[in-house]
Amino acid sequence: METPYVITEEQLERENIEITRRYKEMLQNTYVTLSDDDKKLIRKAFDLAVDGHKDQRRKTGEPYIYHPIAVAKIVADEIGLGATSIAAALMHDVVEDTDYTVEDIEKLFGKKIAKIIDGLTKISVLNRQDLSIQSENYKKLLLTLSEDVRVILIKIADRLHNMRTLESMREDKQLKIASETTFIYAPLAHRMGLYNIKSELEDLSLKYTQPEAYRDIEQKLTETKSDREKYINDFCQLINEKLEAEGLEFEIKGRSKSINSIYRKTVSQGIPFEEVFDLFAIRVIYRSDRKNEKFVAWKIYSLITDLFIPNPKRMRDWISQPKTTGYESLHVTVMGPQARWVEVQIRSERMDEVAEMGIAAHYKYKENVSEDDTKVDDWIHQVREMLEQEDTKDAVEFMDNFKFNLYSKEIYVFTPKGDLHSLPKGASSLDFAYSIHSNVGDHCLGAKVNGKLYPLSHKLQSGDQVEIITSTQQKPKLEWLDYVVTSKARSKVKASLNSDKRKVAEDGKEILQRKLRHLKVDYNENIINQLQQYFKLSSSQDIFYNVAMGIIDNNDLRKFAERNTGFTGLINRFRKSTFSTAKKEEIPADKSKLDSLVFGNDEERLDYELASCCNPIAGDKVFGFITVSKGIKVHKVDCPNSVSLQANYAYRIIKAKWIDSSEREFKALIELQGLDRSGMVSDITLVISKNNSLNMHSINLSEDAGIFDGKITVSVKNKAELEKVMAELKAVEGIQSVKRTYKN
Repeated sequence: METPYVITEEQLERENIEITRRYKEMLQNTYVTLSDDDKKLIRKAFDLAVDGHKDQRRKTGEPYIYHPIAVAKIVADEIGLGATSIAAALMHDVVEDTDYTVEDIEKLFGKKIAKIIDGLTKISVLNRQDLSIQSENYKKLLLTLSEDVRVILIKIADRLHNMRTLESMREDKQLKIASETTFIYAPLAHRMGLYNIKSELEDLSLKYTQPEAYRDIEQKLTETKSDREKYINDFCQLINEKLEAEGLEFEIKGRSKSINSIYRKTVSQGIPFEEVFDLFAIRVIYRSDRKNEKFVAWKIYSLITDLFIPNPKRMRDWISQPKTTGYESLHVTVMGPQARWVEVQIRSERMDEVAEMGIAAHYKYKENVSEDDTKVDDWIHQVREMLEQEDTKDAVEFMDNFKFNLYSKEIYVFTPKGDLHSLPKGASSLDFAYSIHSNVGDHCLGAKVNGKLYPLSHKLQSGDQVEIITSTQQKPKLEWLDYVVTSKARSKVKASLNSDKRKVAEDGKEILQRKLRHLKVDYNENIINQLQQYFKLSSSQDIFYNVAMGIIDNNDLRKFAERNTGFTGLINRFRKSTFSTAKKEEIPADKSKLDSLVFGNDEERLDYELASCCNPIAGDKVFGFITVSKGIKVHKVDCPNSVSLQANYAYRIIKAKWIDSSEREFKALIELQGLDRSGMVSDITLVISKNNSLNMHSINLSEDAGIFDGKITVSVKNKAELEKVMAELKAVEGIQSVKRTYKN
């Protein structure tokens, strides 16, 4: 990180003035609430950070200290943390990047701040390691929750500023960091109640993972900005008059949905931007004491639904039963003027601060409630419990389970005594049993749901009253893993099943290390991951167990070693060419001539397979992924699996591009929908076979109440040819939508 720049005295003076200005701006909103001791602590941390980073520059050429100041500003203003966290944010990189040590920090600032800095340093070091499964890093990252939740909050702030300044990074780094952000940091921000930060992280990630889609939606939002602002103002004026007449104190804020949420709607519903109907969100923030908060919220709800017709399917009451993040709000979607749906969020000033600042504001408003009694603390306790389970060693499975618990919607069920329990949507009776106690889960026979007997696999609904039936003779079974969705239940079932297996696996690990050493293969995490894929096993423990039991013998390991040499060579061959600072490739204007793939900056021709999950065709933006046993698989950059591959296996991604070579045909699946009429099939086949001379492999049309759905598989030479035939199909009378799909 040493600077290659030549800095003049004049430039240095200008930068020092700018550093001081940014420092003052960072404290601008919190200065009046800080004590004199707080201000001294922050100033001391700032001086140390300035000294430590004085010779360092960012990729942009700016002084490195700009970054920790920006992170501290996010921590102070957007997350709402106090002096300890602001000081830690200012120094979050000093141990990793300067001569200062954790011991130095502890001597100068005490154990609390030193512990936070140590946690942040460990995360940064992990993120720079080139591990085969990136999510293993995040398991270790999340373990810091057991020490101090502020480590995670500061790390989220650090990632947010990195995403805001990602333009200075080279393209492959942008894609990796953006994918990583979508994969873990946005879900973490969501679970910490930082909804604004979560939305911004998702939008910024989309900007780099799907740049064309991002720019398209951004442009359309800009083009329609004045119309949307007028509509929101007119809508708010109607509510304003109604609430003022009741003597309420309130503020109304209007906004558009985030770019990422609009993009997800267009993809999930298969509709264009123009057909996304709920682009608007209004927030009514009212003033009230704690005693009357709920009463005022429902009064405002009543007044708004007197003005506009509500959509009963879009009603969300998080005031009567707050989310486990502490989020409280009343959401209602109403039919506004011009028959447009508008979401209205009703919340008090206190609720709004909790919604904006998440976990930090939640602690601020806890008053006399002990930490262990709050919902957020309950969730953190569950996270710690899940992380500390020994059988969560399979990092990818762990992250899948953890993301489910981060993002899943909640249901609320009652015990026979009327106690309320929160579970993720899709949870079974067995999940509920384990949520009560591990022993209840281990001995669960079945459940009475609303007085009726159901099996363990029964999925619960909000409002169910559940009584668990147990037996001392019952023990966890392998099929239970098919019934449970919560991490706690899954880990407890696995722990019971694996207790004996684990002992054997420990011996197997030593045997494997000895055998690999004999074969001159290094024993490390990369090799273990490759062994998992080669032998098609789900965890490292399975490998050790199979080695101990002789299921994997010397011949099997010898074959793996021979194959592994070639695989490692292939990766090493491309890492420099793929991840060098080469300029971005320009795709020729004439897409019809793109019909052959080349790889790396040297544009080498290699054997490859087209991934079946996204079926790329000539002209699509693609990348190569080096598999263990099947060579290079080519995926579209917007493949459903792209983010996961970029986040977890970045070192196995290689650059790929289409060039003009010999002709080759690709299968593409087209999905149609429209109004059925006589002669429709004939007109469709005419467009494909006669007008475009394409080979049609299959056609499947079904009709219901005058509406038809159809899927057609055709062979095309490239993307331009496919787009041409799709445009002609859309012009056929009665056809409402035509899109390319990847699922039969």
